[in-house]
Parts: sequence; structure tokens; C-alpha cells
Amino acid sequence: MASYDIFDMCLEENSVLKFDLLCKEGPSHIVRQRKRLGEFSTLYETLRSDENKFYEYTRMSVPTFDYILEKIDARLKLTATNFHISDSITSAEKLIVTLRCLATGTSFRALAFSFRMGKTTVADIVYATCSAIWQQLVEVRMARPTQEDFKNIANDYYRLWQFPMCLGSIDGKHCRMKCPAKSGSSFYNYKQYFSIILQGVADANKRFISIEVGGKGKQSDGGTFHYSTLNSLMENGGLHIPPPDNLPGTTLESPYVFLGDEAYPLKIHLMRPFPSRNLNDKNEYFNKRLSRARKCIECAFGILYAKWRIFSKPIETNVEHACLIIKTACLLHNVIRDLEGNDCNSQNYDTNLTPGAHYADLNRRNNSSSQAARNIRNQFANYFWDRKI
Repeated sequence: MASYDIFDMCLEENSVLKFDLLCKEGPSHIVRQRKRLGEFSTLYETLRSDENKFYEYTRMSVPTFDYILEKIDARLKLTATNFHISDSITSAEKLIVTLRCLATGTSFRALAFSFRMGKTTVADIVYATCSAIWQQLVEVRMARPTQEDFKNIANDYYRLWQFPMCLGSIDGKHCRMKCPAKSGSSFYNYKQYFSIILQGVADANKRFISIEVGGKGKQSDGGTFHYSTLNSLMENGGLHIPPPDNLPGTTLESPYVFLGDEAYPLKIHLMRPFPSRNLNDKNEYFNKRLSRARKCIECAFGILYAKWRIFSKPIETNVEHACLIIKTACLLHNVIRDLEGNDCNSQNYDTNLTPGAHYADLNRRNNSSSQAARNIRNQFANYFWDRKI
């Protein structure tokens, strides 16, 4: 037996010695062994033969993985790597590396050791794969709704949550990240960590129909919404909202609306709860019905955070790449729900809201609203009060 083989056997049996030598020899030794000892080479084919293990490893089924791979393969093949052409990294391996990054939140450095690549190569792979997923799938799995789409969403909200004329529920989520360079305290939120804000709108099936990422952690949900594209489109009529229609079983005409919590302003197309002080029974019942339907966005965030553990710790990239990673995770959420039909009980997920603190910095504009918007909310309150469930 060659001395090289004996040496390799010794390394396999002594993990401490192996790690010590790898650290001393540098990344080139690790890279040379990728085809034989890399995580993809040793696990991928075995995992594909075990559906449960594959799902546990990638957070999706084999058919879903293959669907995504087929959509992004051509674009990924154009991505340059530091490897020689005869030892190039396949699209499947790039997707696996990216999914492991999202699923575990493991650092690029740790993934580099595991997959036998350079740290920079891992980072480049994750960014390129996320970009390919977004570019190839966003128009298929998170396209801007048409009027017909919005009507279907409203029908689902009424059928599943008994809230008519609802186009979606909206909320914001703080995504942890390392302090951006030269940002001061603008990304430091009331929970006392650095974050960027993900604003999401969910349909009745807990899919994201709209997301915006990049709000600074210091902003409130209401402030983030105020400066969002969604609000701008809502104000200038560019959102394809269907024309008003009658509330079910009545001749009362009502506009279609989104549902938000106390952090959001009351608008003609955006309902928020009645203020908690001095609530009468009818208004309190409206708040309960709104909260029940609005659980869809809370549950969507809960599923997102439970599946992709990269959200459980600070994302250690710059703001641009953090936004790309967050957007990709939301898009993958939709892909998986579309293809696998996963469901959840919204009560199983912690939405991480702190009553009081969450609303402490709200701008006064959220307390002002037009009389027309207040009349619409009152009409909904009367409608629900006459049709208690």
C-alpha cells in the first residue's frame, strides 16, 4: 500500500489531527480533495434515494429541487468559478451549497471546509445561485397580481377566513444582520440588534404576493410602508386593485382592502384595527375578525423563519447581498408551497412581536385617516356584527 494511502487512512481515523493539518496546509489541500471528500460528493446521491433525509437536508422534496435546478441550470453554467474547467462545480452542487447556507445559517467559512472549497468561492456560489433563482422564478412564483388574481385572492380570504374583499395581509419582519459599514445606528432596531426590514403581503394560503426588502431597522412598520413601492402604487392607482363590489349577501358597496395591524395607517384600501382604548363590543369584534385573517402573514413569516435558519442569526454579508438572500428565501417559500402544498397552524409560530415596544415609535400620521376610510371600516364592523360566526 502506498505511503500516501496509509497517511490518508490515518487522517480518516483521527479527526483532530486531520483538522489541525488542514488548517496548517491551507485551503488548497482542502480544495484538491473536493471530489473525494467534499460534502456534495459524499452525500448527494445517497440523499436523493431517501426522500425524508433529502427533505431534512435541503428543506424541499427531490422533485422540487429538480424543478428549481432545471430552471436555473443554464444561467448557473455561465457563472465563473476559480476551478479548472475539468473540475468545475456543477449546478446541482451550487444549488446544494446555497440551500445549506439558507437552511442552516452556516457561515461561508464553515461551508468552505465542509464542501472543500474556498470561502470566496462559496460566497460567489451563494450570491450567483440566489440571483439565478430570483431572476428565473420571480415572474412565475411571485408575479405582481392582476385584477383577476386579486379577485381570486379575495375569494380565498372569504372562503378560508370569512373576511370579504381582502387582497392580502401585510406586516414587517426584522431580519438580523451584522452592522453595515458606516451606517451608525440607522439599522439598530428597538429590539436592540441590527436588522433590515422585510415587508411582506400574504394571500389566504400564506404565500407571499409582494415583498420589499431593505428598510432600515430603526424604521417602524408604518414608516417602512410609507416609503414602500406598495404604498406608492396604492396611492397612484398602479396596483391593479379591482373596482368596488358589493359585500357578500348585501347591496353595500365596498372597496377591496389590505389588512394591517396597529402599525399601519388607515386608508381606503388598507384596514387597521380600531384603537384599543374605549372599544365597544362591535368594534372589538371587528378587531378579532381582522386579526384572524391577518394571521396569514404572521404564519407565512413563521414558516419562513422555521424552514430557513439563516434568519435565526445575523446575516454576515453587506446590505445588498443580505437583501438578495432574504428575497430568495421568500421566493423559495412560494415555490415549495406551490409544488408541495405545505400547510401550517399559525399558532405554532412565534411572530416575535412585543406589544407596546413595537408601536412606541409610530409616526403620528398613522393616527390620522380620512373620513372615507373610517366609514369603510365602520361598514365592515357593522357587516361582521350582523353576521357573527
